[in-house]
Amino acid sequence: MALVSTKNRVPTHTVERVNERIKRETELRVQKLASDPASIATRLKGLDAEWDIERAIEANASVLVFAGVALGYFAHPYWLALPALVTAFLFQHAIQGWCPPVPILRRMRFRTVYEIEQERHALKALRGDYESVARATDKASAAIRAAEA
Repeated sequence: MALVSTKNRVPTHTVERVNERIKRETELRVQKLASDPASIATRLKGLDAEWDIERAIEANASVLVFAGVALGYFAHPYWLALPALVTAFLFQHAIQGWCPPVPILRRMRFRTVYEIEQERHALKALRGDYESVARATDKASAAIRAAEA
């Protein structure tokens, strides 16, 4: 198992055309909002609510583990293989960035935290949130405040 950077682990294990579609859709949203700056705040709120792929995988895994334990207790102990398999796949995902739901979730346009943050920072730059950093005497503090907004 090769260790891949956290930033690239999911895109590395995603079909390139899916990665390109996700990137293109992000770029189109940013371009559209460049001509409609009044809508940027609404889109930023939408990004706050967007589920990233990690959250989707965690929710999916917890449902499957709970179902496997319940079925193992109430139906047949063989069902306990399901939570064991799911936890093995979760570990594989933590290490490599791949597990069986990844290709499906990526095709459903689930993005990584980094992909969501890339759109957020592009929109904040369009809105002018970072202009104050260049003018600040304490650039480090200004940069932190701009990133937190």
